[in-house]
Amino acid sequence: MEPLTHFLTGACIGRAGFNRTTAYATLMATLTAEFPDVDILWNLKGPVEALAHHRGFTHSFIGAPVDAAIVLGFVYAFHKWRTARGKAPPLPPRWGMLFLIGIVAVLSHILLDFTNNYGVRPFLPFNWHWYSWDIVFIIEPLILLALILGLAFPAILGLVASDMGARREKFRGRWGAIFALLAICSLWWVRDYQHRKAVTLLSSTDYRGETVKTAVAMPYPVNPFAWAGVVETESFYAKAPLDSRNRDVDQLESAQILRKPIETPITLAAKKSPLGLVYLDWARFPFLETEPLQSPENGYVVRFRDLRFNYVPFNFGEQPRGRPTLSATVVLDKNLHVVEMSMGNRSEKP
Repeated sequence: MEPLTHFLTGACIGRAGFNRTTAYATLMATLTAEFPDVDILWNLKGPVEALAHHRGFTHSFIGAPVDAAIVLGFVYAFHKWRTARGKAPPLPPRWGMLFLIGIVAVLSHILLDFTNNYGVRPFLPFNWHWYSWDIVFIIEPLILLALILGLAFPAILGLVASDMGARREKFRGRWGAIFALLAICSLWWVRDYQHRKAVTLLSSTDYRGETVKTAVAMPYPVNPFAWAGVVETESFYAKAPLDSRNRDVDQLESAQILRKPIETPITLAAKKSPLGLVYLDWARFPFLETEPLQSPENGYVVRFRDLRFNYVPFNFGEQPRGRPTLSATVVLDKNLHVVEMSMGNRSEKP
């Protein structure tokens, strides 16, 4: 998920009751809930290392205590800085409890990332397999709305009560935070149910006489009934938007058919490149396209895309525009040596 959702989830975790047990509980949960994304620093080493390490160790169960310990160090330094200036917190800090709160917040980050279709590798370094639930879009307005209301509404009520002369609650916002977290779980339940219906519809359909090998349904934001279906058969992929409320397979007749490319020495060379190896380890429906390179040296451009992210818009018939999301490019010379590797707007030499 995007950073704001993680920060707000951490704040709700802190205010759901932990802030009544120790000082800095909400601060610790808020910071630690987003800390696993510190792996973005791998971008400094180029697209290959960035893709290889994104959602890696910092997003794993074994990395959770390490993440929590690092953030705890910053919170401890902040506490020392405050007390040196005579600003003691309302509760004494319990450092062991704060460490456990940090672990819980990191686990919330892993869980939220698991719900979308990019995936996580929580069992590193023992298991490098990617896992994803595929039920929530990477930016979900309904989750953000629940979190914002859960945090803001109690504060507004507190201000109103203060203006009316009522006694101000010392640790307000507990039930608002619990409400937000329960609302997110309810949304997951609805989306999981609709997701399973969509996958069942895709899996039970024959495409041009070929048996379905794999079928997935990718989420759209807000609408829990809209899904981007991807189906793999022996010789092609099929992509189609579908409505999980509609059990009629006729809605899949407009599916976009993509024949699996023939393997060539060019595509094999691109797949063996550092970027190719990392990309194929992550992608579930890799699709490669080859074009000749128009230059004095000649050569080839091989484009990688994962069909999970090249969404067909949910207005049947319209095709996606621009560069496919999370696509990669490998440039080869005429001798099939790697010249350049790029992902997004970032590129590097081998």
